[in-house]
Amino acid sequence: MISKDILKKIQQIEIHTRRLVNESFIGEYHSVFKGRGMEFDEVREYQPGDEIRTIDWNVTARMGRPFVKRYVEERELTVMLLADVSASGNFGSIKQLKNEVAVDICALLAFSAIKNNDKVGMIMFTDRIEKFIPPKKGTKHVLRVIRELLCSEPAGKGTNISVALEYMNKVSSRRAISFIVSDFIADNYAHALRIANKKHDVIAITIIDPREQELPKVGFIELKDAESGEILLIDTANPLARKEFGVLTARQKQERSRLFRSMGVDEIVINTGRNYVEPVVRFFRIREKRY
Repeated sequence: MISKDILKKIQQIEIHTRRLVNESFIGEYHSVFKGRGMEFDEVREYQPGDEIRTIDWNVTARMGRPFVKRYVEERELTVMLLADVSASGNFGSIKQLKNEVAVDICALLAFSAIKNNDKVGMIMFTDRIEKFIPPKKGTKHVLRVIRELLCSEPAGKGTNISVALEYMNKVSSRRAISFIVSDFIADNYAHALRIANKKHDVIAITIIDPREQELPKVGFIELKDAESGEILLIDTANPLARKEFGVLTARQKQERSRLFRSMGVDEIVINTGRNYVEPVVRFFRIREKRY
């Protein structure tokens, strides 16, 4: 039985996301994610301005006047959402937790997909596969995806991106647009990412929080790793400690971005302290120009 609070949250996400899709994303999504090619639609009589190369000479000879073949884009695509539901997502220092932002982004992408008559599937993962929802179309299906994310009670705490990518390769026989929505606090996923990106169009959506990038000057604080349980005591009044923390996080960000670039994987960085819509729209526009 779903609680009233969860139902209310699902409704709020649906209303907000539908508005965003209609106002900002519908054209962007369609322009960026093309169909798999062109498929034959019909033969019709030639009209001035039609491309001569599309003339169907067999039908033209039979009918005694020119006819052309008409093709349409084979639009249907499959969008796979690889949603990281590990314990590190239960962190946020400003407006939302990282996992709350992840739900909003998954909803945005899912509603954009079904608006274009594409299928949407989801793999929820931690250090194991938590749940797989096979790709389908329709609003009811997307609402199920949102509900599963909101109601998830993961068995695992850690993050294993390789497990998710390998599982996707097993269950997705056709090429898919694959969004990995995660904070990417994980190791040893480069090999699995390289293989997955050869089969699918993989896009990384990295969710970060300002306090994971820079420490405030507030004296001694305890930092607890949500996945391992390890506790670290840091004196944030010490400028050297704050500097070392900043250098470490900056290096991790650079290494992650370098890895993605080397494989041709696009990355969208989402900061929990800022509007998540702008970087997604910016990504769509840049990618449209590129392709």
